[in-house]
Amino acid sequence: MMASLYRIRALVRKEFLQIVRDPNTLALALLIPVVELFLLGYAATNDVRNVPIAVWDQDKGPAARALLDAYRAADYFRVAYEVHAESQLQALIDAGHVRAALVIPPDYTNQIRTYGQAQVAFIIDGSDPTVATRSLSAAQLIGQHHATQIQTRRLQRAGIPTGEPPLEVRARVWFNPDLKDTYFMIPGLIGLILYALTPMLTAAAIVRERERGTIEQLIVTPLRPWELVVGKVVPYIVIAFVDTLEGLLIGVLWFKIPIRSPLSTILLLSGLFLLSGLGIGLWASAQAKNQQEATLLVYMSFLPAIFLSGYIFPLQAMPKFLQVVSYFIPLRYFLVIIRALLIKGVPVSALRTEIAALAFFGVALLALAAVRFRKRLD
Repeated sequence: MMASLYRIRALVRKEFLQIVRDPNTLALALLIPVVELFLLGYAATNDVRNVPIAVWDQDKGPAARALLDAYRAADYFRVAYEVHAESQLQALIDAGHVRAALVIPPDYTNQIRTYGQAQVAFIIDGSDPTVATRSLSAAQLIGQHHATQIQTRRLQRAGIPTGEPPLEVRARVWFNPDLKDTYFMIPGLIGLILYALTPMLTAAAIVRERERGTIEQLIVTPLRPWELVVGKVVPYIVIAFVDTLEGLLIGVLWFKIPIRSPLSTILLLSGLFLLSGLGIGLWASAQAKNQQEATLLVYMSFLPAIFLSGYIFPLQAMPKFLQVVSYFIPLRYFLVIIRALLIKGVPVSALRTEIAALAFFGVALLALAAVRFRKRLD
């Protein structure tokens, strides 16, 4: 046993020296996750704020100005242009300078004063469904709130007591009161980076030995096959944990993501998730003849995980057969775990199903990769 530990330690030391002497690998392992966290942390969001809109105010009356003030007061929209013809409005939308337009009819103020109601048009560019959906909801909400204010003032001027509404819904949002998308995206990014980086580095490290012809030198040493595998992957496990800590540090200090579970629990379950990545990396290294082929094989498993893990699209909205496929993707379970630990602070007992699934996939993938890798060495 002591001899095995000595041989593994020597190989781990060799691998760390090789990583340090290869600045490209070191940058890939430590700097790219940071860059991805910052870029995707800001870019991968569904928050809609300051959407540029055009206004065609054909009324110019006090009621129209009050309506515009209501839209300006909300941070959903920014009045970027004031137009005086439908052709100008259409040109701005066609060119993509605005995403929506508010059209106020000529008799808006008169309609409000005489009948207490009027209609306005809110035109939305539907080429981007996400922005269009959020803009539609925000426009309707602002309009309903403004209409309630108009109705209340009319009743007060008529001397009619407004009283309390018959129903009041008091919503309470747990865990993420401001509904920030970063609370959802950043934990998911940590899992996504680990799922992509760990197998890629592991596969490249072993295939690189084969390309250089040094794998044969390692085989003829007293190293057993399992000692060779352990010695090669341990440095990348350490790097993966460093990347995890980097992601947590950036998430907390920069994006203000809460950590509501013990750090030891988060790292322990992250390590369990890394087993799946190591298994994929070892399998790819056993299949591939060069680093380019290994990278391609890793991406073949990575790309479906992006779309079928729940990172971007909700699983409940997918067709049934895709939901079934998602059960075979380890990232699906880790995303549930990392988001629950960071945002909700749930006990580990509430995540038994996900933890068991990660353990199963980790052991199964490592066993499959070990068998294939041993055959390749033999």
